[in-house]
Amino acid sequence: MFSYLLSLILGAVHLLLGIGTPQKFPPPLTAAEEREAFAAKARGDDAAREKLILHNLRLVAHIVRKYYGAAKNAEDLVSIGTIGLIKAVDTFNPANGARFATYAAKCIQNEILMHFRAQKKLSAEVSINETIDVDRDGNPLTYIDVIATEDNVEEEVDKAIKSTRVRRLVTTVLDAREREIISLRYGLTGKPPLTQREVAELLHISRSYVSRIEKGALETLREHC
Repeated sequence: MFSYLLSLILGAVHLLLGIGTPQKFPPPLTAAEEREAFAAKARGDDAAREKLILHNLRLVAHIVRKYYGAAKNAEDLVSIGTIGLIKAVDTFNPANGARFATYAAKCIQNEILMHFRAQKKLSAEVSINETIDVDRDGNPLTYIDVIATEDNVEEEVDKAIKSTRVRRLVTTVLDAREREIISLRYGLTGKPPLTQREVAELLHISRSYVSRIEKGALETLREHC
């Protein structure tokens, strides 16, 4: 499956360079198929994760073709954009109600923007108005064009990655009681976070016991972070 994924990524590059046809890409998933795939991925199904990546590769191609079609490094941008897609699949939370395509597009664009930012940092002196390429319509593309963005997607993705890691640790390093209390205290079950007093009343235990368990659980999580 992974080798097939690599071949499709290369197919995306060929499509951008005018080789091949859109039929090289698997068709987009239906809303129901997408929900099912994310549910399976949440259960640890790696095949579902790869399926979500494969069936959204055309989104990477679309973004690169639309905004950077005339770029000299289009091949690199496809690879960079695919990294953004993978991050999107790994951090997307269907419970938030957002469309995955919208979220993924931001992650893909953000990954490409970070690439341009890194290029800018490598240059000792560079003007933000310096032309670094041209868009598909032949218009000059400057650093300020690719750096300027109102959405701080980078922070959102970083926060989502850290959140996913913590959730994984909660399910793997904590015992049942610790996991239950931490989930209730910090809203990991999809419900609003509860105070220690509310958790104590819900579980019919003392508030001091909740506090003690929570403190120990947080220390365990810090040790594994």
